[in-house]
Amino acid sequence: RGQGGPASRGGVGKDWTQIINSSQSLLQLLKDTHVPKFLVRKLFKQVFAFINVQLFNQLLLRRECCSFSNGEYVKTGLAELENWIHVSKPDNVGTSLEELKQIRQAVSFLVIHQKPKKSLEEITNDLCPILSVQQLYRISTMYWDDKYGTETVSGEVLGRMKRMMVEDSHSSNSNTSFLLDDDPSVPFSWDQVEMKIEMKGIPAPDSLRGQPSFDFLF
Repeated sequence: RGQGGPASRGGVGKDWTQIINSSQSLLQLLKDTHVPKFLVRKLFKQVFAFINVQLFNQLLLRRECCSFSNGEYVKTGLAELENWIHVSKPDNVGTSLEELKQIRQAVSFLVIHQKPKKSLEEITNDLCPILSVQQLYRISTMYWDDKYGTETVSGEVLGRMKRMMVEDSHSSNSNTSFLLDDDPSVPFSWDQVEMKIEMKGIPAPDSLRGQPSFDFLF
């Protein structure tokens, strides 16, 4: 990896370095091959949505991932991803950072200090407003501190969460799953592609010159 690369600074894990450098390589390839920016932004939106789902679900499924030190590790990596998105500019990668909301809030909970002193309102309104009660309860009960030995939220908060989940379970519209769904659908239609593609400034292959079907390229 070159010294001038986006992830050449110290303090970032090997996995995060690979993700950031792969993202940079992909962006450069898409630029070099003149892929329309509209499609580039959509692609990176899908990529970061996938990262969000995978990291978040692993955190809620594997207790070893739901620790204070792992929260620090993931938070550091996400900060580097955020910096890469900022450097790459919205014109190229769009609002990809918005796709990482769940995992960013989850790791913020993992690394926050004095959890037993946090009220349910502070957690749901300020710290993790986008996460469901089911997700917060799962994180709270899975959490363990392998670094400082701190404890999770108070028993009172856990009790209130549990009562809220019971109440939600009586609602026909409630979703009891704490996992995120991976959406494999294409986030645009062909009509949108036709409207957004601009051929100006993109050289057409000489082999197509003289063919009536491709006159519009020249």
